[in-house]
Amino acid sequence: MLDVNPRKAEADAGTPLHVDLSVAELVERALARGEAVLTADGALRATTGKYTGRSPRDKFIVRHAQSRIDVDWGKVNQPMSPEHFDRLRRKVEDHLARREHYVTHGFAGADPRYRIAVQVESEYAWHSVFMRQLLLRPTPGDDPSGQDPFTILVAPGVHADPQADGTNSDTFIALDFNRRIALIGGTEYAGEMKKSVFTILNGELPAQGVMPMHCSANIGERGDVALFFGLSGTGKTTLSADPARRLIGDDEHGWSDEGVFNFEGGCYAKCIGLSREHEPQIWDAIRFGSVLENVVLDDKTRRPDYRSDALTENTRAAYPIDYIPGAELSGMGGQPTTVVFLTADATGVLPPVSRLTQAQAMYHFLAGYTSKLAGTERGVTEPQPTFSTCFGEPFLPLSPMTYARMLGERISRHDAAVYLVNTGWSGGPFGEGSRIQLAYTRAIVQAAIDGSLQKQAYVTHPVFGLEMPTACPGVPAGILEPRATWRDGQAYDRAALTLARQFIENQRRFDLDPEVLAAAPRA
Repeated sequence: MLDVNPRKAEADAGTPLHVDLSVAELVERALARGEAVLTADGALRATTGKYTGRSPRDKFIVRHAQSRIDVDWGKVNQPMSPEHFDRLRRKVEDHLARREHYVTHGFAGADPRYRIAVQVESEYAWHSVFMRQLLLRPTPGDDPSGQDPFTILVAPGVHADPQADGTNSDTFIALDFNRRIALIGGTEYAGEMKKSVFTILNGELPAQGVMPMHCSANIGERGDVALFFGLSGTGKTTLSADPARRLIGDDEHGWSDEGVFNFEGGCYAKCIGLSREHEPQIWDAIRFGSVLENVVLDDKTRRPDYRSDALTENTRAAYPIDYIPGAELSGMGGQPTTVVFLTADATGVLPPVSRLTQAQAMYHFLAGYTSKLAGTERGVTEPQPTFSTCFGEPFLPLSPMTYARMLGERISRHDAAVYLVNTGWSGGPFGEGSRIQLAYTRAIVQAAIDGSLQKQAYVTHPVFGLEMPTACPGVPAGILEPRATWRDGQAYDRAALTLARQFIENQRRFDLDPEVLAAAPRA
C-alpha cells in the first residue's frame, strides 16, 4: 500500500503568496511539495492524517454583544469569546505569513441575487485545488475579491492551546459572522472548509427569505425538480446522479421564491465501495482536476482501491460539477415537485419507502433521524442511531424551528409530494439484516419522481403511522413491509417500540404545533 501519510515538504525560501492559480499550477505545486500524489486516472490523492472526518466538538461561533445573526447557542453552536478568536487569528495569520500559501476566490450560491463571495487562504496547495473545485468559479467580469468576501483562513499546522485559547482540543473551527472570518486549524480534513461555507449560508440566507438545505437536487426534461435530504452516507450524491436527469447539485441548496439553486460548483462524494457498474457518473468524474481524500492506492499502478477502508470509511472524491455529464450548469431550477428524506436506518425498523403527510414531513424533518455511518466523524466506527434536526444540525447556526417552518410553508405552497426513503437495513438490524439494495432504492426514487408511487395502494405502519405502499415498480413487494422481512416478528415489534421511544424522547427538544405532534410515533 502506498505511504498513507506522505511527508509535507518544507516551503520554499521566502513567503510568496499565490493568488488564484489554475488547477494545473496548484496540482504541480501540491506534487512538488509532497502534499499529495497523482493517481493512474490523473486525480490528486491526499491523506489527512489522524482527522479523516469532521470534528464537531471543535467548532465554535464567536459570541458578540450584538450579533448579526440570532445564534441558537448550545452543544452544536458553542460560543467563543472575541478575545479567544483574536488570539487564534493572530496565530493563524502569523503562521501563514511565514510560509508559502495560496489564496482562492469564488462564490457560494448560483443565484446571483443571493450569492456570497468567499476567499480561502490555505497552507496547502491541495486544499486550494479542493476549494477551487467546490466553490462556484468566477466568470469573466466577476470579481469576488471586491465584494466583501467571507474569508476562511486554513492552517493545519497551527494547534490551539485549549486552556489559553478556549477550545476543547488542539483543533479548532471558529466562525465570526460579524467580521466575516472563519479559522480552521489543527486538522487537514478538507470537508471542514466546505461545511464552514455551508454554515455561513445557513446563518445568513434565512433573513433574505431563502431556506438553506442539506440536500441534493436534480431536474427532469419537464423541468420537474426533486430534492434529496439526508446526512452523509445516506445516498444524496449517489441517488441524485441520475443519467436520466440533470444534476443541479449533490449536497447544498437554497429554496427561494424563485426556485432552487445550488450553493456549490462541485461535488464531494463518499466513495467507499465505489464501482463503475453502480455509480458510473461518479466513477468517470474522478480524473485530472479531481481530489481524492484518504483513498488507498496501489504502490506501483497508483490505481485506487475503493473497497479499502484501511485509512477510513469516509473516503471522498471532490470534482467540479461539469465533470458529471448533462449537469445543470446554471445551478438553478424551479419549484420542487418531489421531496425525499433519506435515512440509513441501522435498526431495520423503517420501511424502504413511505409517503408523508405535511405534518409528518414537518415531524421527520425536525427529527432528522438516521444512523451516523462509520468515518463521517472521528470516533464513529459503526452505525449509531442519531437525530440531526433538518438533516444537518451541525451546520445550523439558527434555531431548527426557523428552517422547519420555512420547509413546511414551501411544501404547502407548492404542493410537493414528500417521501421517507430508508437506504439502511432490512430483515433485521445492522449485523443481522442486510442493507437495502441500491437498485431497489433507485426504483423507489424513480417511482416517486414519475408519480407512479402515488397511484399504489397503501397500508399504515402500526407504530410510526407511516403510509407504506403495497407495491412499487421494480421492487419486490416482500420488502416493502419491514416486519415481514424479519424472521422473528416479535423481535421487530420490540425494536420498533424502542426506536419510537427514541423519537419521542428527541421531540421534547421542540415546542411542536399540535398538528405536527400528532404525527409522532405511537409508543
